[in-house]
Amino acid sequence: MSHTDEQLQSVLETLEECRKVLNESNSRESAELLSIVILDVRMKLKGIDGADLKALCDEMLRSAASEPLPPSKQTQDQPRRPLLRVVK
Repeated sequence: MSHTDEQLQSVLETLEECRKVLNESNSRESAELLSIVILDVRMKLKGIDGADLKALCDEMLRSAASEPLPPSKQTQDQPRRPLLRVVK
């Protein structure tokens, strides 16, 4: 592991600790923003560029579009409400 990678790993650990604190203090938006930074640092450490990430996302979207959605737990457990109701 190079010196730069060691530095990035240290930064990553610090960022993850910060995100944990933000989540615990109900600062969800800040934690989500920090998650983007964490993803960027992880990508640098693994040698993944933006084009690789886009290709992965595109493939996941294609796969998701071709698979039928499983029924949700709520619809399995509860009867469906009628869409229309007769009112007198």
